[in-house]
Amino acid sequence: MKCIAVRGLCKCFKGNAPLFRGLDMDFPLGEVTVLTGPSGIGKTTLLSILMGLIPYDAGEILGVPRRQAAVFQENRLIPDLSAARNIALGCPGPLSRAVVLEHLGRVGLAESADAPACGLSGGMARRAAVVRACLAPSDILFMDEPFAGLDAVSARQTLEYILDVRKGRTLVAAVHERVHAEALGGDVLDLSCASFHL
Repeated sequence: MKCIAVRGLCKCFKGNAPLFRGLDMDFPLGEVTVLTGPSGIGKTTLLSILMGLIPYDAGEILGVPRRQAAVFQENRLIPDLSAARNIALGCPGPLSRAVVLEHLGRVGLAESADAPACGLSGGMARRAAVVRACLAPSDILFMDEPFAGLDAVSARQTLEYILDVRKGRTLVAAVHERVHAEALGGDVLDLSCASFHL
């Protein structure tokens, strides 16, 4: 299979109107697909469903690679451990400190590598979470708002880093800012379009 195929996906949270009703969507393997749309439209829910973290009510999903790495809405760093140690823990197998420092440096965090995660600003923690996902062995990267809390310079730096280290892996990202969606390239799917909510 050359894509992740979502067919007839339905999802409704108890007490709410259906979020997805008959959603059909393809995510080409080895390519970049960016989900956009206003808050509450279902970007995070769809990513969580694709990762197998929450169930869906009907439909089917085919072709999702098993080796996954993710940037979640929350940074999910261990507060008392350094940025470098958090990254090393997220990457099973040997990963040299030199490699970790190099990658942190590429997103502007070289001087904060040994700072505890609890002492990092929101934007710094976000970049550490991105590096952790990118360095983890995977066939697909899921990223939920990877540029949240970043200023324009840091966002551009992080975006270029993601595209460079992706190395042919499938990337599915939920992005709020249209400019970031377009800069990531690939297919941009707006979940607010009527065609996605049948």
